[in-house]
Amino acid sequence: MSKAFTKEDAEGGVEPLPDRAISPHPNLVTAEGLRLIERTLAALERERSEAQTADEPDLLARINRDLRYWLARRASAEPMPAPQDRGKVHFGSSVTIVRSDGRRQTWRIVGEDEADPKQGSLSYVSPLARALLGRGLGDEVRVAGSAAEIIHIE
Repeated sequence: MSKAFTKEDAEGGVEPLPDRAISPHPNLVTAEGLRLIERTLAALERERSEAQTADEPDLLARINRDLRYWLARRASAEPMPAPQDRGKVHFGSSVTIVRSDGRRQTWRIVGEDEADPKQGSLSYVSPLARALLGRGLGDEVRVAGSAAEIIHIE
């Protein structure tokens, strides 16, 4: 490969990748979120060992960048207890809503790193989660110009 297409510094090593952005919000996590961080760190440590053995400097740079991110996230993690009050929406709650167009959706309010809307979990800093937090059964919330009613909290 031509040197024009590699990211090498003046001494022939690979330049470190810029760090991944870290959210300015508190790093609230559920128990599952904390386990996710630990599993991710363990997997990255294995990958780093394999990349070192295979002498893959570009891959190693990416893994080291990801390790820095996840180590910072573990260090800043604030584990939150599971919600006990089912009368209001809290961090960690599962909430079922009915939208004004009739769609029923269930969301679990979680930390930023464990949020996966396709799997039914929302970051607590998302607009919908912020609208739901602190609300109770039968309350109506408005997000992006449409209304939704809270019909179940667990």
